[in-house]
Amino acid sequence: MLRLATLAVTGALVFITTGILSGGEIFPDSDDSIAAMYRADADKLIDAALADSSTYDRLAYLGDTFGARFSGSQNLEDAIDWILDEMRKDGLENVRGEEVMVPHWVRGEESLSLVSPRGGKMAILGLGGSIGTEPEGITAEVLVVSSFDDLADRGSEAEGKIVLFNVPFTTYGRTVQYRVTGANRASEAGAVASLVRSVGPASMYTPHTGVMRYEEGVRQIPHAAVTLEDAMMMQRMQDRGQKIVVTLKMGAETFPDVVSRNVVAEIVGSEFPEEVVVFGGHIDSWDVGQGVMDDAGGCVAAWQALVLMKRLGLRPKRTIRVVMWTNEENGLRGGTGYAERHADQVANHVLAMESDAGVFKPQGFGFTGSDSAFEIVTEIGTLLDRIESGTITRGDGGADIGPLMQQGVPGMGLRVDGTEYFWYHHTEADTMDKLDPHEINLCVATMAVMAYVAADLDERIPR
Repeated sequence: MLRLATLAVTGALVFITTGILSGGEIFPDSDDSIAAMYRADADKLIDAALADSSTYDRLAYLGDTFGARFSGSQNLEDAIDWILDEMRKDGLENVRGEEVMVPHWVRGEESLSLVSPRGGKMAILGLGGSIGTEPEGITAEVLVVSSFDDLADRGSEAEGKIVLFNVPFTTYGRTVQYRVTGANRASEAGAVASLVRSVGPASMYTPHTGVMRYEEGVRQIPHAAVTLEDAMMMQRMQDRGQKIVVTLKMGAETFPDVVSRNVVAEIVGSEFPEEVVVFGGHIDSWDVGQGVMDDAGGCVAAWQALVLMKRLGLRPKRTIRVVMWTNEENGLRGGTGYAERHADQVANHVLAMESDAGVFKPQGFGFTGSDSAFEIVTEIGTLLDRIESGTITRGDGGADIGPLMQQGVPGMGLRVDGTEYFWYHHTEADTMDKLDPHEINLCVATMAVMAYVAADLDERIPR
């Protein structure tokens, strides 16, 4: 429980927390405040994280050696084998892989060729879950639309054509709907296939993949992403009255589900081992690039945070569990499978944390939980002020910890400088050269301090 000091002022009670009087006047940390009690340990974790190059080295080895780690791929399972072996070498406790059935979609060969008004090749990435075309592909005229409403207004023109949704990026939440559901809307209008302008604000001729979904009862058509450059080119062609004809070929196939694993490792609590602080990221990625930003970086940062605690001899009162969830990208089977497997322990999950926004310069955490819990994690955040990553805001979590949060577990998502995240998100450009070793270490320090202190408090974080 957060320790509060009280002070009688004109018959009223004024609460002092984290050394700040409710009126705004700043006082030194009280001896029994969270900040005072954990300052030394937090500084040890921060200093150790910033002096260590092994996080970057390990992440680079993972990305370079195993590459993209898509669900159902051998790359993913080989990477998991390596991680489990390394975790055991690190001396972490209860290291294991927890089996989960995951979908198995394979991209196959794919191409998009411009036929008219000239010949040419265009880069594409089929969207996860899409059906393929016949081997000869689909040759059809393109209809470019700017929104679902625009498609509805021009629906009579879509019959037998390939619909291209040329929708500029605003926010991920607003723009991604065209990737996820665009094929259904295009199919309902009579299209034979659909294309979407890649969901991202910038491009160096890099298409972005991602998941799409078919609706029951709607005819399934192939669905792929094109680059920003080609989407804008085809818009200009249409605006000047030119007829656009393309040939789309996609070898995509969906196979039966296969076995994958969530990666789990722990430091067992010294007083309340049954109570758990869980944190991590998702170990799968899309089948392009190296998947280091999204999200091997989050996984390795949490892993290294646990390693630093062990090296420094910091064993918290509660168990700290690192989980690298599998299949976040196209199924969320790892997150749901973890919650189901540990259903009898969910009541003893004290806090869940996730890093899935890249390992760029950290700013703090978004938090979802009770007001009293928010007070506590806000005070823990002050221990990170020296590295400017202690700001706690309301409302966040993560996809993989979502099933736990739905059952009442307080949730936190690491917030980082997201300026460049969607430049590389789900593209071939998600590679190690985009990441900075110091910023990764700052993420390690931030996660380590929050996880350790939350797990070591005298009383558990309230729900």
